[in-house]
This record gives sequence, structure tokens and C-alpha cells, in this order.
Amino acid sequence: MHTSGYANRAISLSSAAGNVSQNSVERVSTGLISEVVYREDQPLLTQLLLLPLLQQLGQQSRWQLWLTPQQKLSREWVQSAGLPLTKVMQINQLSPCDTVDSMIRALRTGNYSVVIGWLSEELTEEEHFRLTEAAEEGSAIGFIMRPVRSDSYRRGQLSGLKIHSNLYH
Repeated sequence: MHTSGYANRAISLSSAAGNVSQNSVERVSTGLISEVVYREDQPLLTQLLLLPLLQQLGQQSRWQLWLTPQQKLSREWVQSAGLPLTKVMQINQLSPCDTVDSMIRALRTGNYSVVIGWLSEELTEEEHFRLTEAAEEGSAIGFIMRPVRSDSYRRGQLSGLKIHSNLYH
């Protein structure tokens, strides 16, 4: 997972000391872009990782924008996932080349707490930089959802982020 940005850079000292209110949640600047690489044959794992964050962002007054390649979000799924149906907006059937530009425009507006886009290829450095700038400008979070084929796991370990922890060693 590739992340950049500055989360929580506008929290006041009093809220950092534990006096967090709903208003301070609204004021938190969350310019962030993250790539989520997932296996299409294991959608539950991705949902378990992202749903709590999306539910929390759903408490903001801003919208959530989903830029999906083909599928349409089910109203029943949105409601059962605990997402605010009245704050979820979807645009489907975008071409991959339009997805990045659409995400940049949406993130920059500040109208969305989160913008989620599906891409089949990795971002270029320039695309990542433009998305990060837009997310910071709009104080929003952008998720790039990128599926990987299950056969790529059979070829060996992929290069990526390794988290070292004393808990596992």
C-alpha cells in the first residue's frame, strides 16, 4: 500500500490532549492518497479494512465519491455497510484514463471527504503527485483501488511495503 500526505495536521493542542469534539473532526486536514492493492477473489478482506474508515468519514457533512469501472453500487449494500446513502455518489463506466483526472478534479473541490477510484495499472509518479496535491488542497482522502490477479501470487513475493514488528519476530 502506497500512502502519502499529511493526516491530522490541523488538530488543536486541546484536541490532541484528548478533548476531541465533532467540530475538531470536521477541521482535521486529511490530504492523503493511498493505493489499496487487493485480490478480487477476496473482497471481504478489503471491506474489513476500508469500511470502518468510510463509516467514520460518512459522519462528515461532505460526500463520498465512488468512481467505479462497471459495477453499480447496490443501495442495500451501502445501507448494510453502515454508509450514509444520502452522502454516497457514484459515477460508473469511466475509462481508466479519465479516472485519475476525475479524481483530481473531485479531490480539489473539497466537496468530498473521500474519493475512491479503480485502476488496473499502477500510478505514475506524476499522477501520484497530482493526486496528492489535489487531496491536500481539498483536505480529502483518495483511495486508488487496484486489483491484482490471483496467479501473480504464485510467481513469488511482490515488491512492496514490509512492516517489521517485534510482535511477529
